[in-house]
Formats: sequence, C-alpha cells, structure tokens
Amino acid sequence: MPEPTVDLTPLGLLAEDADDLSVISAALQDAVVKLGDIRWEPATRQLTLALNRYRWEGESRTSERVRAGLQLGSVLSVQARKLKRDAPRAVVELLDVAFEPGEAPGGVILLKFAGGADLRCQVECIDAVLTDVSAPWPAKSKPTHQD
Repeated sequence: MPEPTVDLTPLGLLAEDADDLSVISAALQDAVVKLGDIRWEPATRQLTLALNRYRWEGESRTSERVRAGLQLGSVLSVQARKLKRDAPRAVVELLDVAFEPGEAPGGVILLKFAGGADLRCQVECIDAVLTDVSAPWPAKSKPTHQD
C-alpha cells in the first residue's frame, strides 16, 4: 500500500471578517508561544505573535508543529490578563481566537490561553494574517482536550 502524500505547503491565511477569523482560530488551536514572542507596536497599531502551531491540517501520520506568525493590524489597544510580562521565556498555549463585535466594523479580538489568560485587542476592523515560516517538525505529542 502506498504511503500517503504529506502536504508541506506553508499555510497562509487572511482574515477580514469574523468567519475568516474562525478559520485562523482553528489553525492556531493548541499553538504555543513564549511571552517574549508577543510584540505590541502602538505606533504601527500591530500585534505580532511568533508561535509554534500544531498542524491540524496535515495529512501526515505523525504529529507535527510548524513555526508561524500571526499579525493583527488596526489594533487600537491591547490588555493582558494573567500573562506574566516579567517572564518572557514563559510558554502559554493558545486555545481560541474570537471576535466580539463593537461599533462596526470594529470590536475586540480576544486571544484565549490555557489557564484563563487572555489578550484583549480593541480593533478598528478585523485585519489578521497567519503565515507559516518554517518546515514542519515532529511534535512530541498530539494535543488532547477534556470534554
């Protein structure tokens, strides 16, 4: 029986509405990020995260992760809750990226992390880009979730 074809095409996604953002959220479920790899640039109104994301879309029989970048544009402000700013090497697991509508087309993009931590980003509009920036590598394990 032939081996399944492994897709190594880097993922690249753009979100301009809540439905698009839910696709990015699915791709980022269980991504891990060092707190020092989260950068808020008020002058350019951008929030950037460098993450190691689990490749849920991969057809490989093995679990894989890939280095990826998430950039949110049109960010007016960022509030952090339960994230240790003085621990840049601390690692957190991203569980969800959600949108709470406000005055159209703006609202809040909420990045929810394990342990009840989150980043609340007030945005003018949804302007998000997710891009893989490395080749995949074997993951130690496949993420699991309790019901």
